[in-house]
Amino acid sequence: MSVAVTAGLLILITIVILLLLGIPIGIALIVASILAITQVLGFSAAIPSSALKMFQGINIFTLLAIPFFILAGNIMNKGGIAVRLINLATALTGRIPGSLAQTNVVANMLFGSVSGSGTAAVSAMGSIMGPIQKKEGYDENFTAAINIATAPTGLLIPPSTALITYALVSGGTSVAALFLGGVIPGILWGISCMIVAFFYAKKKGYVGKKQLSLKEFLKVALDAIPSLLLILIVVFGIVGGIFTATEGSAIAVVYSLLLSTIFYKTINLKELYAILIESSKLSAIIMFLIGASNIMAWVMSFTGIPDMMATAILGISDNPIIILLAINILLLFVGTFMDLTPAILIFTPILLPVCLALGMTPLHFGIMLTFNLCIGTITPPVGNILFAGIKVSDVKLERVMPHLFKFYIAIFVVLLLVTYIPWFSTFLPSLAGLS
Repeated sequence: MSVAVTAGLLILITIVILLLLGIPIGIALIVASILAITQVLGFSAAIPSSALKMFQGINIFTLLAIPFFILAGNIMNKGGIAVRLINLATALTGRIPGSLAQTNVVANMLFGSVSGSGTAAVSAMGSIMGPIQKKEGYDENFTAAINIATAPTGLLIPPSTALITYALVSGGTSVAALFLGGVIPGILWGISCMIVAFFYAKKKGYVGKKQLSLKEFLKVALDAIPSLLLILIVVFGIVGGIFTATEGSAIAVVYSLLLSTIFYKTINLKELYAILIESSKLSAIIMFLIGASNIMAWVMSFTGIPDMMATAILGISDNPIIILLAINILLLFVGTFMDLTPAILIFTPILLPVCLALGMTPLHFGIMLTFNLCIGTITPPVGNILFAGIKVSDVKLERVMPHLFKFYIAIFVVLLLVTYIPWFSTFLPSLAGLS
């Protein structure tokens, strides 16, 4: 048996056993990686080498963007931004059948991109929109389903920490190009769910709300503009080369802090302290995962696992369409039991060489990978957005799932479009001269 096969089986078996025992994914990655590399280098060399690789994995300046964006998102989440964006979304959806459900979709797209967190979006929109829709006679299970189904759009529409993570692990794919590349797929995700909601609303007789006058619309839009400016400043600043992703994330913190404490006056010093603690904890978890995954990436590269996996996958068929479909099915399965960040860190070095061999660009693959794994955040048994949405809506999983299946189908259709038509991922980056 080859070194790659032995190491691969050892890593897989160890991770599965440790996860079943309830061991955190970061610890499982480290233990599995050390056990695998010990077979090659010996224990005395494996331990210091692994420690060095873990340190090297987090000793990257660009990684500072992740904790800064997390902090900015938490400040915006607690700073009264959600209500203003919901008001804007309501004004935009007008008289569309099921306008409250459509408002939920648009608000998730706006707030998710501003906060950079699908969990924050599903919680904020569920707590605000849920009672309103229930009062208007909407089925509470359908309301929860559409909120859950559209919360991940903010993980694709920039700024996105998931895309920053992919940029690092993929060998330096442009963050600016990835940010622009995620815009159209993220919007298509939202539109596909709006179409499902439209037909469901027509069937159930959920009518649209009264359309605002021009004066009322302008008032709502002006109130939301300061929040939306965060996206424009950060994204266009990075894309235009005015500042780096790390500098942009720091600017996002300063801007969101000024907006919430001075302009809106919705956060005091006591609340800010709690936000800093919460952001620090989440950032530490993500950084630990990145360091742990860097050990695994090194072990896999050292033992030749990516090459072995690439050969095996390419041996499935000579048809690129079949191979890409198989990769998507694999990622959909992985996403059902693994969180977004570790999945990106683990499977990028394995699958990127395969997709490059098929003629995909790192940009196109990154958007496809992230889109696919975002679906896992709304599927059982692990989906963090799914269970956050169920909790905030106070509904049962078994009653929400029949509604979610309709949205799964629509989202999967968009995934296939993103997979097989590169234009959706590459048009905006090409337009900006980034690909």
